[in-house]
Amino acid sequence: MTENERNAYWYAVYVRSRYEKKVNRVFIENSIESFLPLLETWRQWSDRKKKVSEPLFRGYVFVRIDMKSEHVKVLDTDGVVKFIGIGRTPSVISDRDIDWIRKLVREPDAVKGAVNMLPPGQKVKVTAGPFKDLEGVVVKTGRESRLVVYFDRIMQGIEVSIFPELLVPLHTAELKPAEN
Repeated sequence: MTENERNAYWYAVYVRSRYEKKVNRVFIENSIESFLPLLETWRQWSDRKKKVSEPLFRGYVFVRIDMKSEHVKVLDTDGVVKFIGIGRTPSVISDRDIDWIRKLVREPDAVKGAVNMLPPGQKVKVTAGPFKDLEGVVVKTGRESRLVVYFDRIMQGIEVSIFPELLVPLHTAELKPAEN
């Protein structure tokens, strides 16, 4: 393992509108480890319907870099606007959060819900299935249970349909801070 690999962490990069795929391609060509979570969806035009891949988080591409030695290379990429963070400090995104996003992209329809007895706003943890150990907040109850997983480091959330019996309530004291 090289020195750069030991000091490499995930960061979110904000890019120009509709530049996510272009920036990701350039990162790959320049040997920068990157991740662009894409979801396949159907788009309707006046003359046709087509399946397209769209970014899960519009305007974001994730990079795993050694900030000291590779940040300039990232910022010099055409289409990159800035690193996402607090003030001038880019936020490190945990490997755990990246793994969860990968699961969400790989299995977007893996879990579908029924009636949820947990109230909206309840913090919960998934106990089984592809999203096991994922923590989030219940946002909707009714025919379909919806869980929002909020990634505070990039200030973005994702809604997932899930069986309510796979959820257990969490108390604020049980919530653990994200690992860096």
